[in-house]
Amino acid sequence: MIAPLTRIDALLADIRVAARVSLEERPKAVAAAIQPHLDDPMLLSGKDYPCCPDRYIRHLLGEGEGYAVVALVWRPGQMSPVHAHRTWCALGVHRGVLTEHFFTPGEVPEPATAHLRRRGATSHGPASPELIHRIANCSAEVAVSIHVYGVPFSEFADGVNEVLA
Repeated sequence: MIAPLTRIDALLADIRVAARVSLEERPKAVAAAIQPHLDDPMLLSGKDYPCCPDRYIRHLLGEGEGYAVVALVWRPGQMSPVHAHRTWCALGVHRGVLTEHFFTPGEVPEPATAHLRRRGATSHGPASPELIHRIANCSAEVAVSIHVYGVPFSEFADGVNEVLA
């Protein structure tokens, strides 16, 4: 008997199809593939994705050919460093509210804009030293986001973020 697809399996299948488009179109296509799954309260049910008291934490959901899908868990007040990406990325908010801050490139990146990303919202971008941002949980509750990066999980340490501050 074949086990039924889990909700995570369905998410990963949609991402796998979206990731087949050209590299230029991939971040937007993958963000669009994530979006319909974000409002599903059962998406991550049956799995344990604990918080870390010191920093946001990534939990591997799955990998495909040249990319990895992770759930990031953010306690209130936690944020990423100011960074650009060495690879394409797409993200969506599954629970809570995150704030995405964008910065103007320069010797010292300057804050430019901020966007609230509520449950169901997505964002995406190419690998670019000019696309500088920070994601933060400025709310009073735990937030969970789904991220897809264009490198295998084993390369996350050096292959995803170019930390600028």
